[in-house]
Amino acid sequence: MLSLNQRLSQLQKLSPQQIQYQKLLQLNTLSLEQRIKTELELNPILEETLLDDYELEVQQDEDKPDEEIKETSSDDEADEDSFDRSEDNEFGIEDYMNDSEIDIDYHNRSSEEEKIQPIAPARETLTEHLLEQLHVLALTEELFALGEEIIGNLDEDGYLKRDLESIRDELNMFQHIEISAEDAEKLLKKIQTFDPLGIASRNLQECLLVQIRNSSFDPYYSFIAEELLSKHYHDFVNKRFDAIQKNMNLTTETLKSTINLIHKLNPKPGEGNIESDQANQITPDFIVEKVDDNFIISLNDRHVPSVTISTTYLEMLNSNKRKRNISNREKETHKFLREKFESAKWFIASIQQRRETLMKIMRAIVEKQYNFFELGPKALKPMIYKDIAEEIGMDISTISRVVNGKYVQSPVGIHELKYFFSEGLSTDTGEEISNKHIKELIKEICDTEPKDNPHSDDKIAELLNDKGIHIARRTVAKYREQLRIPVARLRKEL
Repeated sequence: MLSLNQRLSQLQKLSPQQIQYQKLLQLNTLSLEQRIKTELELNPILEETLLDDYELEVQQDEDKPDEEIKETSSDDEADEDSFDRSEDNEFGIEDYMNDSEIDIDYHNRSSEEEKIQPIAPARETLTEHLLEQLHVLALTEELFALGEEIIGNLDEDGYLKRDLESIRDELNMFQHIEISAEDAEKLLKKIQTFDPLGIASRNLQECLLVQIRNSSFDPYYSFIAEELLSKHYHDFVNKRFDAIQKNMNLTTETLKSTINLIHKLNPKPGEGNIESDQANQITPDFIVEKVDDNFIISLNDRHVPSVTISTTYLEMLNSNKRKRNISNREKETHKFLREKFESAKWFIASIQQRRETLMKIMRAIVEKQYNFFELGPKALKPMIYKDIAEEIGMDISTISRVVNGKYVQSPVGIHELKYFFSEGLSTDTGEEISNKHIKELIKEICDTEPKDNPHSDDKIAELLNDKGIHIARRTVAKYREQLRIPVARLRKEL
């Protein structure tokens, strides 16, 4: 039987403006720059402002500390009336062109940076460098095609990631090119002697042998190193130096000199190519500098475009509004401009709110971790998202959005904001220390241990216990693996 019921309930909904703010909040500096450029293309009401020297000086003189802003969370409705304008009110150009609360702060950008943008020089990639050397060889068309395939199948470390036979089969199948296994092997050996030496090797053993055979090291030690890598490679990678010394009948001094020679070789000949280096560069979102006894925090947003409302379109919007009799086309134009104006207004406000939120969180992190910025990683204190959220009165999800994928440059290096958040452990003295501090201690112990007799995980746990830090052996092993420190057997040196 059908029935009609009435029920009252409360629902939490995010407005489009709140969603936009949350999305902007999680962008890093480079992503924000791209997002602003996209919005400039989509919204004609927005335009990029370029400040001249005089305007920069005035803005620097009038620059004030950021004002506190109210956190926008899922259970708070945005105050849309502050941005809304009724149809009976006119828009004043001065209200939006000189609004210090919504303009992006530009005091970090110099006029020289605005006028001069250096262009990065074109640099040769590893692939181009190898192809250039391939062109020098007197090869048939078939062998040249194979050489291109070999170079095109190198991984980021410079190793051949596919079997040579499968490359030959693929050329035969798709390009009807037949090359004998012997000729293919000869070409691969030739490519391995290209600069950098050892490129296109199929494994580390082959890579090291290529470098030994084609380098001008001492002939005596080169001969011993080649024999060691050819016949005792498994003992070498597992650092069974006693077995190597016994089987090759070497003195300790000769073995040590041979091992030192091998350590001079490059195990990753493809590492350091231009493409990889540029892709791994980090642009910090914050810069923390020490001036006297204080730390000065600034956003690294000098290259982020500053946007404002276009005077041309704003005047057009006001002129249409003053007309009493307007055509349907003018009404559509007015509606379009008004929608774009509201969108631009909210976008600028969201950028400013993002900036203030980021600065507020970064200030709280520096205040909580003051000793870290003063003394380094060993002074890092245990801290979780909740500590910062309670300190500044924001939601934990907001803290998570801000710290994810953002970096800070300080006198102690460049760190991701996530680095400052870690669980703690109590010592015998009752002091709370961060697990990252424990990792630093483990690294220090491994760096200072006897090289001929490295400490086991049990010994490291024992040394930490002596310092009042009670930690299990399996936890030491976990932290050691996270630090990419090998087991004691593989850390052994002569």
